[in-house]
Amino acid sequence: MKTLPISRYRFFQKLQPLSLLKKITSKSVTGCLQVFSTSGSWSIYVDEGKLIYACYSEKMFEPLYRNLQRLSQQISTLPRGIHEQLRAIFETGIENQTIPNPDYLAICWLVNQKYISSSQAAILIEELALEVLDSFLRLEQGSYEFIPEGFLDDMPKFCYLNLRLLVERCLTPRSDAEHFPVRIAASQQTSPSPVQPSQFLSKNQPQPQLKTAHKLPRPYNGNKPATYMINTTDRTSQQVLQPPTDKKVYTIFCIDHSPMVLNTIKSYLDEQTFCVIGVTDSFKALMQIISTKPDIIFLDISMPNLDGYELCSLLRKHSHFKNTPVIMVSAKSGLLDKAKAKIVGASGYLSKPFNQGDLLKLIFKHIV
Repeated sequence: MKTLPISRYRFFQKLQPLSLLKKITSKSVTGCLQVFSTSGSWSIYVDEGKLIYACYSEKMFEPLYRNLQRLSQQISTLPRGIHEQLRAIFETGIENQTIPNPDYLAICWLVNQKYISSSQAAILIEELALEVLDSFLRLEQGSYEFIPEGFLDDMPKFCYLNLRLLVERCLTPRSDAEHFPVRIAASQQTSPSPVQPSQFLSKNQPQPQLKTAHKLPRPYNGNKPATYMINTTDRTSQQVLQPPTDKKVYTIFCIDHSPMVLNTIKSYLDEQTFCVIGVTDSFKALMQIISTKPDIIFLDISMPNLDGYELCSLLRKHSHFKNTPVIMVSAKSGLLDKAKAKIVGASGYLSKPFNQGDLLKLIFKHIV
């Protein structure tokens, strides 16, 4: 995970993790709480006060692999050695150091490939969040800031977890009977907690002010999954669904006058997941797109003869490509350029130069 260097922070202070978490449970809070210590950093993402993901920089893939191994006992479509495949693609692949949360991309990829369902991804994310929160609650000193814009903003969301209930479960001793993927609800446990969960909502406890790096944006209004809103108080009724075994390979059509850009895009994408077609001539590309019918199109604006705006407009007039994601690619990133792209019907905008993280984020946003 790419984090801000510890040296940026002039001093560490005594932290109250429960108070910090309470601050981000408001319905109006959307963004990422980043906490730094000498041992690493924690990132806790919330959407309107609900937790959507949490990770610890020093142990990012290890918990993911461990929980996937447990989940594989319930799901036949998770192949043996899946962690080796994830490691090759997301952990040690080309330029992965530019991706802030490759572990989350790995989960998106698992759903995309139908190795796991969205509901199973939600269960996986909850288990990971419990591990991250358990270590976070032990933190005594560090620095923190709240960033309202983060890498997960436009990514698929698989669950919206009740942060308070997760904290209570972390603070309550669990019996050996609690095992993945089904856990006993905290409300059903009678064992005493070493720290009273009620402190999480204590009015008398001093509350630190969140150091906000930017002005808070409007709450996220994207399409939340209607079929699965995870309930942290009742997991016994959940069923582990068996996803289809077929694995879709997505066709990515790239049109750019520079062969170097096309080769870069190909090098960034896994061949087992994506079939990349690169074309340097916009006239030839138009006919190939019609015959290929790709899943997503990356279109360079500054093409000779037929520029990106004109080509996008022509595609939108074709009945088959009215809803196909078309991403405009350009070295220009001004408001006027983006507005013009929107007018001709573009689905997104990718500014040059871009890295692997920028590319994957756009792809997962539009095809997962």
